[in-house]
Amino acid sequence: MPEPQAVASRYDSNRKLWKAAIKWPMYSVAVMPVLLAAGWRLGTAAVMRWDQLLGFLLAAILLLLWENLSNDLFDAETGVDRAGKPHSVVNLTGRPDRVAVLSLVVLVLGVGLMAWLAWRSQSSVLFLVLLCCGIGYAYQGPPLRLGYQGLGEPLCWLAFGPLATAAALVVLGPESAAPIPWSTAFRLGSGPAVATTLVLFCSHFHQVEEDASHGKRSPVVRLGTHRAAALIPWFVALTMALEWMPALLGLWPITVFLSGLGLPAAIVLIRLLQRHHHQPEHIAGSKFLALRFQAWNGLGLSFGLALGALWP
Repeated sequence: MPEPQAVASRYDSNRKLWKAAIKWPMYSVAVMPVLLAAGWRLGTAAVMRWDQLLGFLLAAILLLLWENLSNDLFDAETGVDRAGKPHSVVNLTGRPDRVAVLSLVVLVLGVGLMAWLAWRSQSSVLFLVLLCCGIGYAYQGPPLRLGYQGLGEPLCWLAFGPLATAAALVVLGPESAAPIPWSTAFRLGSGPAVATTLVLFCSHFHQVEEDASHGKRSPVVRLGTHRAAALIPWFVALTMALEWMPALLGLWPITVFLSGLGLPAAIVLIRLLQRHHHQPEHIAGSKFLALRFQAWNGLGLSFGLALGALWP
């Protein structure tokens, strides 16, 4: 009979693995486009449909859950997660068939909810969301597996930036026949999408050897950890430049400088990867520092945009 302490230790270990598998902080990247769109509409005193906002938030979470589950499934097929990722849902359950069923269920629910939101606004919403889903599949799924070719980062920027932001802008408004606001979507979504892309970029640092051994040519594998770490300040600088330039040009209120709330996390991330980029045991949590930067940056920008209605 196992000792109580051994049972408790095993339970605690499994709990931590499941917590890592769920990755609940990651869902800030899913909800950020619609929060930004809401902030922009509030700041411009435009009509906003709150029920649509709540529906889009839920649908976005479901679709990112599908992407995370399917990513575990596809990486299990290639073997890249077999040894280096004990918190993979496939590794934890040992039942890829059930994970596949769950992945399909949440995809159907997410797309179904998006279809309902599109029916209540514009059909272009569903088109844009399906395009984002297609990009998500192309990133990880066969036969393309574009993430294995080092193309994940530009695909991430496109999906979580202009495309998702355009869908959110349309779904929140009352206009049933208005054109897709591409210029606003690019201006609003570009900077935060760079921060989201940084999260993906940082997720590669601690698994370079595993990725390379299984043919996954991520940007960090291609560049090496030293040169890749040197790019982190440029990611941060580009994010801030794209968000602050409209304010400096008078297009946005100066309250958008609240996006600087993410800078403390960015500074810690930059220092960590500069010092320990080649030590996986020290930088396994770097993507969560990047995520903290992304979350506070996006929330600050959203709130700053919303305050535009009060700013003279």
